[in-house]
Amino acid sequence: MEHCRRADLTEAVRSTQLLRIDGYRTTELMSASEYIKSRWNVDGHEWESRRGADVTFVVDSGKRFPAHKTILAARSPVFMAEFFGHMNEKGSQSVRIQDMEAAVFKAMLHFIYTDMVPELDEEPGAAAMAQHLLAAADRYGLDRLKLICEGKLSGGIDVDTAATTLALAEQHNCSLLKAKCVDFIAGSPETLGAVLATDGYRHLVESCPLVLAELLRAARERRN
Repeated sequence: MEHCRRADLTEAVRSTQLLRIDGYRTTELMSASEYIKSRWNVDGHEWESRRGADVTFVVDSGKRFPAHKTILAARSPVFMAEFFGHMNEKGSQSVRIQDMEAAVFKAMLHFIYTDMVPELDEEPGAAAMAQHLLAAADRYGLDRLKLICEGKLSGGIDVDTAATTLALAEQHNCSLLKAKCVDFIAGSPETLGAVLATDGYRHLVESCPLVLAELLRAARERRN
């Protein structure tokens, strides 16, 4: 039975295709998503069902999320290695998730099961959610989710978010998002001065000091 499940899982992963979109190279996951929906009848209303769950995630706050190992592994190479690789813990039914808020982990699970990210609409805190979710996507190898978050953040760069988004782009190898942040910050002396006065800039200095040289170089080039 376990062999059959893994064979089906392998076939689902093999069905993915590589796409190039506006300079991005990403993995198209729709075929795997459709596979999941057809085999497990997962939809936007039932994805949180505990039925058939064989693992429970516990985030730092104590919030618990039941899930299905095979579905997670079909979408994430990290979960594949954790649950079906050589280092997996046989019979492990509980996994603790550290350094991630419950709302962010829930949003990531929602994407894994439904291929949708409803939390990234125009609401207060949407930019912060996109930032946290991008980090989660990079952590678990969810390339499509990472691209969605990059797109959201790229379209919403402003004085308040530019520095923190730049730090995030630097830490998670998002070159196009990084370039957009640098262009925005260095766009004018007024914008640069406003960004330098934010708490986000102080975070940038502490977390990514090397990127400051690129930022200052871009600002000088704009003045010349």
